[in-house]
Amino acid sequence: MNTTFVRSACTFLLGGALLSGCVASKKYDDLLSQKMNLEREKAECDNSLAKLQADKKNLDELYAELTKSNNKLVADSIQTGIILRKTKQLYNDLNNTYDRLNKNHEKLLANSASETSKLSGDLARREAEMKALDASLNKSKGQIDQLSTDLKAREEKLKELQRILDEKDKAVANLKNKVNNALLGFNSKDLTVNVKNGKVYVSLSEQLLFKSGSTKVDKKGEDALQKLAKALKDQDEVNVVVEGHTDDVPISKASGGIKDNWDLSVLRATEITRILADAGFPGARITPSGRADNVPLEAAKTAEARQKNRRTEIILTPKLNELFQILETN
Repeated sequence: MNTTFVRSACTFLLGGALLSGCVASKKYDDLLSQKMNLEREKAECDNSLAKLQADKKNLDELYAELTKSNNKLVADSIQTGIILRKTKQLYNDLNNTYDRLNKNHEKLLANSASETSKLSGDLARREAEMKALDASLNKSKGQIDQLSTDLKAREEKLKELQRILDEKDKAVANLKNKVNNALLGFNSKDLTVNVKNGKVYVSLSEQLLFKSGSTKVDKKGEDALQKLAKALKDQDEVNVVVEGHTDDVPISKASGGIKDNWDLSVLRATEITRILADAGFPGARITPSGRADNVPLEAAKTAEARQKNRRTEIILTPKLNELFQILETN
């Protein structure tokens, strides 16, 4: 309600009442009553005015807040528009990506069927290979087990073989000592005893046994051979090879019908074999042989070298029957 209008109305009414002071008492009372009513209405108007002013203030504050909120909403709307546009762009990008991925997925599915078929074939082939490999491994395991058994058997045979070889070496050493003891009184230049390749070599020089070009053993040489035969009598496991050796000088044609150094070496070996057999060593275990000048001790053409080459070697070999049996079974 307009405040100026209310005040003017109140003033007008009050002035009218004052001008009618001369009217009748009834009218005065009526006017007084109207005045009171007007004052009461004025008070109500004032209260209404104050309330309206308070409401206006509240409305102004609310308007200010709404204006502020509106401005904020406008700003937010701008930002929201930006975000919305970005979201739409992102959505479009995602939609395009989805379409692309979907196409790739369909392509992969098509390829996958072919690849799966290929992989299935490869898997079947690998399984067949694995089965074949398992069979081969089982066969190899059986072979390894057999080889292990064979190896153990061979190890046992090797141990037995080593035992026999050790016994043979021991027997050869004992045989050498026995021969050395039997021939102890002879000159070392004329007679030597050595072990070579598991055999005992008794080497007797020509001057101990024979005169030049002769096949008859001298008395001193015969004594040495008889002592050797006596020492070997109880050696049942020993075989004897008698090798005659000459130098490279051709023999004289007038040497009792002997044609050459082959004849000379063989006849000398035979003569020594006969002496050993006559002295009691079993002839069945003696083998005479002649080597002529084919196995010289020294290759020089000097008198000293030729003297060394003119010799007879008695080779004592232990029987190796037990050893050969092991090798044959192996």
